Amino acid sequence: MIQVIETPILFQMHRLAFVVPTKDRPDDLRKMLESLARQTRVPDQIIVVDGSEPDIRDVVSGFPALPIDYVRVFPPSLARQRNAGMAELRPEITLAGYLDDDIVLEPGAIAAMLDYWERADASLGGTAFNITNTAPARWTRVKRLFGLDHPVPGRLMKTGCTSILGNQELDIETDWLCGGATVWRRDVIETYCYDEWFRGTGYLEDVDYSFNVRGKYRLALVAKARLAHYSPPVRRDRHYLLGKWQIINRMYLVRKYRKRGLSPAAAWLANLGLISLHLAAAIIKADGTQWDQFRGNVAGILSELAGRNEQIEGHLK
Repeated sequence: MIQVIETPILFQMHRLAFVVPTKDRPDDLRKMLESLARQTRVPDQIIVVDGSEPDIRDVVSGFPALPIDYVRVFPPSLARQRNAGMAELRPEITLAGYLDDDIVLEPGAIAAMLDYWERADASLGGTAFNITNTAPARWTRVKRLFGLDHPVPGRLMKTGCTSILGNQELDIETDWLCGGATVWRRDVIETYCYDEWFRGTGYLEDVDYSFNVRGKYRLALVAKARLAHYSPPVRRDRHYLLGKWQIINRMYLVRKYRKRGLSPAAAWLANLGLISLHLAAAIIKADGTQWDQFRGNVAGILSELAGRNEQIEGHLK
């Protein structure tokens, strides 16, 4: 008698979409889409939100096998592009996330992420992919003295600063998630949107969004859902802008969540530590970019002391 062995069918209740904001990086976007096409579990919807000049429709059209919807948002702004993408979700989508255009997913990353969600309860609101090429933190002892860093990964401190995420061997629960490598429950997407006060590149906009969600839901990093983030360096002429953002956007974040434990007084101590580190690096290494960030920090502090409540446009890369 021949014994018939039935192979169990894996039931997946979730339908997954990704929003991919992009700006002037066609080669990076092509590599990212290639990594999606190689997945053992392809997303059910991919929404490319294009802020490029000229547009990159030709890149998208090169992947007819992927379920891509194209959205044009110009002039570009990361928070606005993310919100515009999520507005295009199909009704059947139950999980939706964001992918930066310069990431490359390892084979099986999406399957690992969905496996985690299949086993999750309703208290889980969002998850992050595990960024395997995250640079190690530097000057950690000094940074922790000023509240710029924390020994536990994924923490948001009362200063408004975060400890590093990524390159983890085990799943961890977190206070915040990196914006361009995340998955969110549909209920979260329909309740929360990105704060468009953050303009341009949107420094700290992902911390703002995820910590807002953290007020109601758990957040986690999924160790087996691995990808690499090939972020280009900050342009040489944009370090002053970065330095100014580091002060102004963080103070906005701290004031916004003051009732949830963030402290303006602690943030000012962190500001002091930040400008001290940039000045020291500029002198010791004779590094002009560190000097520019120091100058930007000082400009941001002066703006805050004057009560200007600046919203700063611009892009770092």
